Amino acid sequence: LMVYKTLLSIVTPCYNEEDNVEELYTRIKSSVSDLETYQFELIFIDNHSQDNTVEKLKKLAATDPAVKIIVNSRNFGHIRSPYYGILQSSGAATIYLASDLQDPPELIPDFIKHWEDGYKIVMAVKPASKGAALVHALRKTYYRVLDGISDVTILKDSNGFGLYDHVVLDHL
Repeated sequence: LMVYKTLLSIVTPCYNEEDNVEELYTRIKSSVSDLETYQFELIFIDNHSQDNTVEKLKKLAATDPAVKIIVNSRNFGHIRSPYYGILQSSGAATIYLASDLQDPPELIPDFIKHWEDGYKIVMAVKPASKGAALVHALRKTYYRVLDGISDVTILKDSNGFGLYDHVVLDHL
């Protein structure tokens, strides 16, 4: 008897992250290990790193078939490279997180729970840090101005870390 598991994608862009990718991988795997009704693909898209990031990713991929690597031939920037990685995902939903360990993979099960409840986009919002009051105030002002001149409401204090249903990604 074959049990079908829903595929979910996790996409993480990398640029000179040799110190982080192994810990990130371990934390992602640990975070999703109890989610037995899902199968995961982990897509690391490397934006032409100049360190040993790609070598470390190749070692992970050699031991885990869920790990997929995209290695850019040049640096395509911090927007186009992750965007391309997201477009290569094939899961029912895609979770996007940075490889610098600023986005905690431990939130992935919470994202999935909200997705199971019917939400098509589940985003993390960074709380204001006490040490960066000026930066937070400037960012708040920036978003207020941007909201005022835009037809689209901007989610404040978010860097894209979250879950996106495939119906949303199909529009991209």
